[in-house]
Amino acid sequence: MAQQGNRVTGPRPFLKWAGGKSQLLGEFSRYLPFSALNDRTITRYVEPFIGGGAVFFSLNRMFSFDQCTVCDVNKELILTYQVIRRSLPRLSGELAAVETAYREKKDQKKEAFYYEVREAFNRDRATVDFSRYNNRWIERAAQIIFLNHTCYNGLFRVNRSGWFNVPFGRYRNPVIFNGDNLEKVAAVLKNTGIICGDFTRCRSAVDDNTFVYLDPPYRPLNTTSSFTSYSHGGFSDIDQKRLARFFRDLDRKGAMVMLSNSDPGNENPEDSFFEELYDGFSIRRVPAKRMINCNGSRRGLVNELLITNYG
Repeated sequence: MAQQGNRVTGPRPFLKWAGGKSQLLGEFSRYLPFSALNDRTITRYVEPFIGGGAVFFSLNRMFSFDQCTVCDVNKELILTYQVIRRSLPRLSGELAAVETAYREKKDQKKEAFYYEVREAFNRDRATVDFSRYNNRWIERAAQIIFLNHTCYNGLFRVNRSGWFNVPFGRYRNPVIFNGDNLEKVAAVLKNTGIICGDFTRCRSAVDDNTFVYLDPPYRPLNTTSSFTSYSHGGFSDIDQKRLARFFRDLDRKGAMVMLSNSDPGNENPEDSFFEELYDGFSIRRVPAKRMINCNGSRRGLVNELLITNYG
């Protein structure tokens, strides 16, 4: 059952993730279905675009669910979640070793070490069996966490060939291995179904006692602002329309559903794309800080859309 437990220190995201909701949790939390969570109507939580998991971990710090289900199309990301759940002691050993090797090096050699790891990560990708859990996943998960915490802006970006291509981040003292947090993450994941694939694969995990949060790759505000390359498949307007149909499907199943996306009105007040897709549901505009933009002067407040099937 779900019950409130705000005083309990719980897990936090173990990856920095472009588009993550850590900066928006305070604003978003105002629109959570607290009544249903507090009276234990909600017993399940489902998040079909897990990413860095900021909302997932925040909710699990506040509430205890009978069952959670998370999903993402990004194979590397799901591999890492699986390894934390299933092989944390071995992953911790790998991370401690790579952190020690990194910290022992001088500045320029740190950068060279980063690119050595990145090259190995990309070179070995073709030989990784993502369909079956195996020992090679552990080293790869350690590489993902290392690269994420030492790359520029903490991005996970791949090119059309699926190669990780983010440059070195030049952080003075990045935290690579946080064993205490990983233990808390692993504890939550023991009660969590982890799915790799399209968001629709979560449908069977949803019933009328479920809260679903949908955080898809955002629709670009303009032709130059797109950042959807978390996987090399992208997320088009056709996918946004599929997602709207999925939202309505979950609504018919009796689930409580929340979805966030970019607000086209930031650039074009006449753009009613989402108003038309989600006609009949509650659509709110909430302020958000644009964190990823090559032009620092444009990293200001914009509106994001928050769409729910409840009041």
